[in-house]
Amino acid sequence: MTEPHLTERQEKWFASVRAGIERDTGRTLTEWEEIAKTCPESGHRARLKWFKETHGLLQNRASLVLNEISASTMPWSAPSDLIEALWTDPAARAIYDALDVKAMALAGAIRTPRKGYTAWARRFQFAAARPLRGGGVSLGLGVPLEMDCRLEPRGNPSWSERLPARLTLSQAADVDEDVARLLKAAWEGA
Repeated sequence: MTEPHLTERQEKWFASVRAGIERDTGRTLTEWEEIAKTCPESGHRARLKWFKETHGLLQNRASLVLNEISASTMPWSAPSDLIEALWTDPAARAIYDALDVKAMALAGAIRTPRKGYTAWARRFQFAAARPLRGGGVSLGLGVPLEMDCRLEPRGNPSWSERLPARLTLSQAADVDEDVARLLKAAWEGA
């Protein structure tokens, strides 16, 4: 059995997108898959744009169709591969591993890897980490900035707006009990 990488809420949302595609577009998922095979684009974003411009199919449904025709090659079909591809720097990987141990120790936590970051969720995402160019890790947290004087505003990373605070970690030893306390506070709010 594979480890879950979507929250219950995400699972329901994806099921609703799948269930509504025929009702809302007049075409079955299989018909959309056949249309996708005619797309002249090769990049994922370009294919999404083509679907929208050519067929009026927006991002969520187009992503579902593309996932169906290439499930074995889409990044979210192999979460462990996403982690391996993202966390290649040994120092950043050590920080990630330390964060992962603390986050996954929280009851009901789910690791939700993405291409550019790895997140942890319960009902909602409560934390996310991404390696920084030049070293270190940026940790986004679903806590108020006032919780710790080291926290900075979120800035513009690609993770959820539910994570308003950011903490830069330089080494695995930075993932201490204070970071565990912040992770737990974020988890409690998720």
